[in-house]
Amino acid sequence: MVGRLDRFTVLVYRMPAKPTAARVAVWRHLKKIGAIYLQQSVCVFPSTSTLRKELAPIMQRIAAGKGEFHLLPMRSLDEAEASKLIQQFQNQTSNHYQEIIENCEVNFTKEIEFETFRKNFTYEEAEEIRAEFEKIVEWYDRVLRRDWFGAPNRAQAKEWLKRCKTMLEEFEARVFDRQEKMGTDAVSAVATRKRKRRPRLIVTSKADSRTG
Repeated sequence: MVGRLDRFTVLVYRMPAKPTAARVAVWRHLKKIGAIYLQQSVCVFPSTSTLRKELAPIMQRIAAGKGEFHLLPMRSLDEAEASKLIQQFQNQTSNHYQEIIENCEVNFTKEIEFETFRKNFTYEEAEEIRAEFEKIVEWYDRVLRRDWFGAPNRAQAKEWLKRCKTMLEEFEARVFDRQEKMGTDAVSAVATRKRKRRPRLIVTSKADSRTG
């Protein structure tokens, strides 16, 4: 990331009250790139070239919605004010990490425990659980890209991802073992049925010859 994390930029914008969808879209995109709101329609973010590029389409959306904006650099913050902003960024990112932790701890873990209890060791279930895990990983990666100042629970979120990966791999191994066993059992069952059918076919053939 090119830029200085000890410098910030403020975006002040105004949009018509209607349609609401346009205002919500701008708010959603600003939150997505990691901005924090100081008050309504006033947000701040680190001054980096990456963020400035991501801001360009948002400002275009503001203009397209008949709004207006000012992009103002903040270059002379004292240490106390800079610390306040950094703390807000850390708190915001920490909340995202906490959501990931809770998702891993509650939803993902319980899902695997429930399917294990049901002995639902199917390929389809394993694929569904893996898809959920990949969504959590993508979520973590998005938050990590916005973790400019090192949120305190980053390590905890990363550790939970490792736990989830281990649980997933163990579940997939059980699915594989079950499928392997079912394949062997199926072959044995077919062979047994064939062995049982041969005597009956011979008996039937003799009976037919007698009736003929």
